Amino acid sequence: MTDNSPVDIQLSVTADGWPDAASLERLAAVAVAATFAELEIQADGRKELSILFADDEAIRQVNERWRGIDKPTNVLSFPAAGGPLAPVLGDIALAFETVSREAGLEGKPFDHHLNHLIVHGLLHILGYDHRSDEEADEMEAIEIRILERLAIPDPYGMMKHDE
Repeated sequence: MTDNSPVDIQLSVTADGWPDAASLERLAAVAVAATFAELEIQADGRKELSILFADDEAIRQVNERWRGIDKPTNVLSFPAAGGPLAPVLGDIALAFETVSREAGLEGKPFDHHLNHLIVHGLLHILGYDHRSDEEADEMEAIEIRILERLAIPDPYGMMKHDE
């Protein structure tokens, strides 16, 4: 992470298949920076975010333990105690096989999909959700604007056109 960034990203790579740690750190750093910029967040001191790059089985276990859902998912996020801008922001966990499969099925570059999921997870940590249609619309609009900053096409555009 660069010294001028307000967020220290702690990576843990526990599964095969992921890009190398330096590439993952760069990718995560730009996703976090774009999210903070779009939301106009001025951090009052350095923040810490942990990102786990795991496999489907590890994420399945976490998903079952914390959400009662016995299947893998692409991304999970866990805000830390103390509010969305506490010194420790929280944890994001990603499942390689699911992320890779989704990118392929949706015809997206892997890095684009991974960036989107990091942004999505971070937005959850920052207090956004998609439980209602209104919340989903707001969160998707923010994600689209953040990804635009990264020159990544609207991830929901293809799905909306296919409906």
